[in-house]
Amino acid sequence: MKKNRRQFIKNIFFTSAGLSLAPALLNAYKEQKELFFKISLAQWSLNRALRQGLFDHLDFPAKTKNDFNIDAVEYVSTFFKSTNNEYLAELKKRTDTEGVKNILIMVDGEGPLGDLDEEKRLQAVKNHYKWIEAAKFLGCHSIRVNARGRGTKEEVAAAAIDGLGRLSEYASKDNIGVIVENHGGYSSNGKWLSNVIKQVNLPNCGTLPDFGNFRINLNESYDPYLGVEELMPFAKGVSAKSRKFDEEGNETETDYFKMLKIVRDSGYRGYIGIEYEGREMSEDEGIQATKRLLERVGAELS
Repeated sequence: MKKNRRQFIKNIFFTSAGLSLAPALLNAYKEQKELFFKISLAQWSLNRALRQGLFDHLDFPAKTKNDFNIDAVEYVSTFFKSTNNEYLAELKKRTDTEGVKNILIMVDGEGPLGDLDEEKRLQAVKNHYKWIEAAKFLGCHSIRVNARGRGTKEEVAAAAIDGLGRLSEYASKDNIGVIVENHGGYSSNGKWLSNVIKQVNLPNCGTLPDFGNFRINLNESYDPYLGVEELMPFAKGVSAKSRKFDEEGNETETDYFKMLKIVRDSGYRGYIGIEYEGREMSEDEGIQATKRLLERVGAELS
């Protein structure tokens, strides 16, 4: 009788202990569970530190790997000091040394590919050539470009289709993608941009949906969830924009569960780039907070 009683108490103890350990074991499982996407770091997340000279562009891969345990990077063209082979070779050597993968280059300041003036549009196309060559040298799969122009929606769409088409044809010889971000103006209208990409109708021309760039102008914004859903069929990359977090680690401007579910349901299985733009915490802290959120929500959806 005493033996049965001792066994009963022993069983109660182990059952209780198991229940108390369950949340910890579940969290550990989620952390180890393979996500349906891979995480990269967009260089713009560290734009203030780079502008202040706190570290050099060439050190970006090492900082990404050592400080954030992320092994894939997305560059911003304006932080390159050169596009000559010597400079690119040094950058490539450093990424290879760190075991970091080069994903894409976000290109700005090379002219609007949707300019209504044909001469200016063609010059903008040619201005992007060096970035296609740089992307190939570094082993990136794409360059991110902007589909901007001044005119009516229809006029800019026609010009952007021409500019993107010409650039994509040039990039195709090097197997480089030309991907467009919703980045203000008409491009922040998901329907407009998806229609432009459809009409370009080239396999290497796609989109880079950004969770937070759906402000068309000062008075007009587009539904971000609808916009991402419309752009995902053409996505060759995804940008996880973040600015503010609550005490539970959730981004306060974007429902990451809802947004990542849209990404998952589209069939996308590529990289999602962290792009922190907040001011309430340091850039390093913001990157870490975004990474934790992506991993937590990603585990729930994987």
